[in-house]
Amino acid sequence: MRNVELGKVGRKIRQLRKERGMNLQEVADKSDITAGLLSRIENFRTLPSLPVLHNISMALNVPLAELVDLVGNNGESNYILVRKGQGEKEEREDSQGLMYENILSTGVAETNLQVSIISIPAGTYRKPLANDSMELIHMVQGSVKYGLGDNILELHHGDTLFFDGSIPHSLNNTTAEAAILFKVYLLRRR
Repeated sequence: MRNVELGKVGRKIRQLRKERGMNLQEVADKSDITAGLLSRIENFRTLPSLPVLHNISMALNVPLAELVDLVGNNGESNYILVRKGQGEKEEREDSQGLMYENILSTGVAETNLQVSIISIPAGTYRKPLANDSMELIHMVQGSVKYGLGDNILELHHGDTLFFDGSIPHSLNNTTAEAAILFKVYLLRRR
């Protein structure tokens, strides 16, 4: 089974959760897992165990088979095309006001690939966080101060930054204008 196929499970869970008007915490509580684990499953940063997948299906009130129905479906082509504006918009619970438009999220080789366009309103500060990924950022519009460990880097329109996401990193838009960045996560599998 191709790794790309397994990403369909997380997308299906997110789709069903949103159709039911449930947030991450509600489904997580009913599934007896954390909201962080559910977010990682939905974004294909981790694969759920069968018991966890069963609990999620119960929380969403769907048969387990419905969550894995598309896996192995060979009727799809070998490419993914996302048209402008068709990316899934998401305000992550840990984002402190940032708006993510996930334009591509799929499993590739030994990493998971997630590509997002992130809108950063004027005056937004996101506290430092770390993750198990390599990250590539390209400033599309505006400028931000990017904390990377003990360094504060000023990124301006056209700048590109590549770094190890396990280094605590913060984001601060101190300007009076919104900023937009293009971000690629290469998430490591465990």
